This record gives sequence, structure tokens and C-alpha cells, in this order.
Amino acid sequence: MRPLARPPRGRAGGRATLSLLALGLEPQAGQPRHRQLYAQVREAILSGRLAPGARLPSTRALAASLGVARNTALAAVEQLAAEGYVATRHGSGTYVSSTLPEAVLEARGATAPAAEPAAAERRTLPPPRRPGPWHPAFAHGLPDVSAFPSELWGRLVARSWRRPTAAMLLGRDPLGYRPLREAIAEYLRVVRAIACDADQVVITAGAQQGLDLAVRVLVQAGDTVWVEDPGYAGTQDALRGLGAVPVPVPVDGEGLSIAAGWARAPGARMAVVTPSHQFPLGVTMSLARRLALLDWAADGRWIVEDDYDSEYRYTGRPLAALQGLDRAGRVVYVGTFAKVLFPSLRVGYVVAPPALVEGFARVRAALDGYPAMGFQPALAEFLASGHFAQHVRRTRLLYAERRALLLGALERHLGGLAEAGPAAGGMHLVAALTAEGERRGTGTRETGTRGTGTGGGGAFDAAVAERVGRAGLLVAPLSTYYARRRAARQGFVLGYAAVPEERIDPAVAQLAAAVKGEG
Repeated sequence: MRPLARPPRGRAGGRATLSLLALGLEPQAGQPRHRQLYAQVREAILSGRLAPGARLPSTRALAASLGVARNTALAAVEQLAAEGYVATRHGSGTYVSSTLPEAVLEARGATAPAAEPAAAERRTLPPPRRPGPWHPAFAHGLPDVSAFPSELWGRLVARSWRRPTAAMLLGRDPLGYRPLREAIAEYLRVVRAIACDADQVVITAGAQQGLDLAVRVLVQAGDTVWVEDPGYAGTQDALRGLGAVPVPVPVDGEGLSIAAGWARAPGARMAVVTPSHQFPLGVTMSLARRLALLDWAADGRWIVEDDYDSEYRYTGRPLAALQGLDRAGRVVYVGTFAKVLFPSLRVGYVVAPPALVEGFARVRAALDGYPAMGFQPALAEFLASGHFAQHVRRTRLLYAERRALLLGALERHLGGLAEAGPAAGGMHLVAALTAEGERRGTGTRETGTRGTGTGGGGAFDAAVAERVGRAGLLVAPLSTYYARRRAARQGFVLGYAAVPEERIDPAVAQLAAAVKGEG
């Protein structure tokens, strides 16, 4: 992390900080004192009462002023440090971080380009272990599992099951393990500006089951549902499997086109969207579109917000979720831990509007009773103790570096033939073929050395993906994500999170050779 600037004299340091915080702990608050202290200092940072670089009093002085044991103050400060709100300089003191976590950026606005602190902090981290050969470039939707703190996770799992409670052994709650739901609600309130409490959180076996539950609760057979075009094919499959009728609605630079949705299916019952980082194009839904979609839903319709990789944003301020703007209770928020931690975890969640919680619990109980307890207690501790926030920060720096390398390689090897789509967040980006790239593809097809057609399996990008696939690259052709083939753009969906740095440039060179018809 970049060294913090010397704090200003007066308000930002020493005793002045104590009066600035106006701290007070309540013995009967129903929460440990160190958690109360942690929450109050964090709120002071989020609200701006403690600015970046402000010096906190020593844990000894803090404990004395509050009349608590020093360990109480120490535990609170350690939690704040684990989540990135403060940083300790040996021999100098503890200061509010100049590289603030996402919740602070959302509340206060970024004050410096993201790349500078990210690069500096990256150098302080130990070199990550490299993923095994089963991580091909450029598989999307995969995290770098070698960066996951497996030893810590193993200790948490073992500790949680050493003396299991009756609730852990019996399960039975269709909504899931209560402490995990509380930890998720707290995390979402702070980081994603989501209005919720633990009673609205439903633990699922991943995002796909969350969508399945929402459709079962809210949609009848024959109902039409807006889906993004291009978009994730699994969404349409899930809808069709439950008797609903997916209606592809085009996505442009502002996200899902509400006007096109009205024109194509005015009687739609639901819309399924990825507003923070649209899959696969990567665009962010504009505020105007978000408000228009919420206005559409307020008249008795529903929105499912899939926020599948919102943790990773590399430029600008982190974005609040669509659900946080909802005042009519029409948004069902779906998230997952599988893409941030490791895929086999198979734990996701739904945040349901209060009026729908009973319906979700009833449907969940009818399907499989309640979620498997296995990893829930350990995950609850992983979240509540700040390990999740720390892991996200570390992997965000790692993935940002790989994203920069991929953008540079695309410019070197495919400049003029493909251009990278929005790359402000996520774990993948799109390299869309330019007019020249499409012309190259058409010329190659005319010689009979590539597939034929202009969309779907016969598109040039699909033929290139098939060719490089035989050489060990896993490249998803963009055209295959379009339901309306005539409108399909061609290009490549390139995941970079799990690709080692040294593999990126040669893999892009290999892809470029296939696009150019070389080799």
C-alpha cells in the first residue's frame, strides 16, 4: 500500500479525533463492544467525519477514554485494518486509509485515479501461486482459485464443526443459516447500498437456483419475461424449463432498452437484468434506464437483478445496486460467492422484498427443504471477520493487473481488427471485431478456409474459437450469445481472472494469428 501522507495537525490527529468521533458504547446493545466500536469508527469514515489520512488515537488511549479493556479497542482496530478502512504505520500510529475500500468510495467519491494506489499496493502482496493447467486462457467466470486463502478457510471450517450447534446439525430453516444471512445483509448494506435485513436473505445453491426460485414464486406458465440480448443462455433455459416465455430485448451502451422491451412484450411479467456489469458486453445500465425500469416494474411487474461479479470494479466509483433505488419493493436481488471465492462452494443468496419472503420460504421448503449446512458457518465467519473484504481487495489488485495486460496485448496484436468493450469491472472483457476485422473474416470465409454464415455457429468468430480451441485456448464467440442472429456482433469473450500474467500475451498472439488467417 502506498505510504500515507503525514496527517494534518489539529482536527485530524490526537485528542481531536476522540471528540470528532463522539464514541459511546452501550453494554446492553446486544452486540459485543468491539463490534460497536468498529461500527462507529467505520461510520465516521463513511460519513466523512474522519477523512483519509486522519490519525486515530492509540488503542490504549481509545480504551481508556471509553472505559473498556485495551483488547476491545485492539480487536476493533484490527477489524478495521482487515477491511481496509485504516492502516497502521509502525512507530507512527493508525490512520484512515488513503486507499479506501469500495464502500468509502461510494459514499465520498474517488479522489484519485484507481490505477495508482492499486499498482503500489500490488507490490506489497506476496506473489500469487499460479493456477494449474486446467485454467485455460480465456475461460470466463473462473476466479484464480490459487489466490484463495485455503489454509485460513480450512481452519474456519474445522472450527465451525468442532462443536456444532443444534441448529447446524438439524438445519430445517428454509432461508438458511441465520448468522450467514446476518453477515450477508451487513455486507450488502455497506458495500452495495442494498436496503435489507437478514430476514430478507435466502441462502441458495448459487445464482441459478436464485433465479429458479424467483421464477417459481413470481411467474406463471405462459408469462413473458424480458431477457437481455445478448445475454446468458442459462437464463433463457431456466425460464423455458418452468414454462415462461423469454423475450430477448436488445442491449445498447446504456443497458437493456426499455423502449424495445415495451415494443416486443408489453405484457411481460418480469425482467432479468445484469445492470452493474452486463453479461457479456460489460456495459453499465445508465441511471435513466434504471429509473425507467423501476417505473415499469412499479405497475405490478418484477425485476430480477443478477449482480454476479459486482465486487470487481477497477475505474471510477463502485456502483450502487439497482435494488438500492427500488422504493416499491419490486426488485429481487441475486448474488453468489462462487465466482469470487471458488466455484465448488455452491453458495449464493437472494434478497427478496419483504412481501415475498414467505413465498420464497414456502417454495424453497417444497423443493429441497433447506440449504446444505456444510460451508455456511465458515462462510458466515469469513464475512463477519473481514476476510471476505480482504480477499476481494487482494484479488481486485491481481485481476486489475491482468486486465491491463490483456488490454495492452489486444492493442498490440489485434489493433484495428478488434476493440475492447467496456472494461471498468468484472472478470472478463469483450474484444469485438471492427469493420476491418469482419471484412478479414468475410474474405477468409470466401476462400473456404473458415466457417460460413453471419451469426451463430457459422459465424467467423465461432470458427476462430473452434480453431484456437483445438490449440488449447478457451475463447467464447460473442455472436453465440445473441438470440437474434441478424443483430449479432462478432468478437470474443475473454476471461482473464484465472490466467497467469505470463500467459496473456502469447495467448492473445495466438488468437490474433487465427483471426488474420496466419499459421
